[in-house]
Amino acid sequence: MAEHVILISVPGLRGEDLELMPRLRELTLAGDRGALGPSFPCVTCPVQANMTTGCTPAEHGVVANGFYWREKNEIEMWTAWNDCIERPQIWDLLHERSQDITSAVWFPLHSKGCGADYICTPAPVHNPDGTESLWCYTKPSEMYGELRDAIGHFPLKHFWGPMANIKSSEWIMQSALLAAEKFKPNFFYIYVPHLDYAAQKIGPNSDQARQAVIDLDASLGLLVDGMRAAYRGIEPLWMIASEYTISPVDHVLYPNRVLRQEGLLTVKTEDSGGEILDTAASKTWALADHQFSHIFVRENDTQTVAQVRALFENREGVDEVLSGEQLARYDLNHPRSGSVVIVSTPNSWQAYYYWMDDAQAPSFARTVDIHRKPGYDPVELHIDMATKSIPLDATLVGGSHGAPARQESQRGVILTSQPGILLGGPVADTDVADLVVRQFGV
Repeated sequence: MAEHVILISVPGLRGEDLELMPRLRELTLAGDRGALGPSFPCVTCPVQANMTTGCTPAEHGVVANGFYWREKNEIEMWTAWNDCIERPQIWDLLHERSQDITSAVWFPLHSKGCGADYICTPAPVHNPDGTESLWCYTKPSEMYGELRDAIGHFPLKHFWGPMANIKSSEWIMQSALLAAEKFKPNFFYIYVPHLDYAAQKIGPNSDQARQAVIDLDASLGLLVDGMRAAYRGIEPLWMIASEYTISPVDHVLYPNRVLRQEGLLTVKTEDSGGEILDTAASKTWALADHQFSHIFVRENDTQTVAQVRALFENREGVDEVLSGEQLARYDLNHPRSGSVVIVSTPNSWQAYYYWMDDAQAPSFARTVDIHRKPGYDPVELHIDMATKSIPLDATLVGGSHGAPARQESQRGVILTSQPGILLGGPVADTDVADLVVRQFGV
């Protein structure tokens, strides 16, 4: 059995990227390598829940990066606490075996309030005047103050938005080293997002994406060296797993605009004159998330469901339209799912835009505002230098993910530093939890 296991989650990592990563190749040279297949929807929050529970969305309930709480008529993007995950995670399973097996969880989504012994994840304070103060949720609670004093505030502006870069991943890894030195957890789960940025902004085969791989490898090398020092000569078992890969895109679908043109979606006007999606008054609306959308139909009206299906079937950029029992095809048969799910073709993605005229766009549309937008907005990686704001041109996006991983290029990679860890053949994201806990005799 292993005494220490470090799982690094690297979204966007492809097998071919290893040619540019000498430090990662060196680390895993004697270990196992396998293809890693993400389960649909292949996006951050569901895949992280799959990896840490060993279950699918039908069981753990994380059906997208955001939630629509029907009973409250409330959209929640990126702020949910750990209780949204309805199944035990790796650290819970390890504690069931022994409370002495400690875990640290560094920056995965939905980790606030989880059962791990040590936690660090972004939690900026939203002030009454609309500004934000930098902060992280940590366990123990005083740890963020200690990390801030040692290496500065977490650079949130480099974690997402037009200024996103390697600095955020470097802070994540530097802070993880400080925690490892102090706590020496048996299991350490670290989310390193750097490959997400250039591959979506410009495209996964761009020079910028290639440079991101090179930069990340250098930083991972420092992490490996630091962990060896922190664990005082005890060599941890390393596991490096892609969450998904990013595909080039050249088409955008706007599901909310389609619904609005059919009179199914309603808006209201904010004080500034922009339009706000009115989910309560709408017969249906779409929570757009990369290469899929959950379409929520009021009271799951069967006639409206049929109308929505007809609107999107055989439309450019749409691969599948799912409803009813068809949701079980991808383990999305959970009450939190929409009545209809639209799946993109690999070359297309879905934007949340619901206004028909950019002059009527809401005030938050031109800002980095991941919480008020009713969907994911990768255009936030771009900036209009003339206006110093986020442009409203969804065609700028060069890469996306989320569609079912049917092609080899849509499958990532899983690597280990020691042999005999993988069971042979392709590995699913839902296999990762078991691969980890087996190292501790669970």
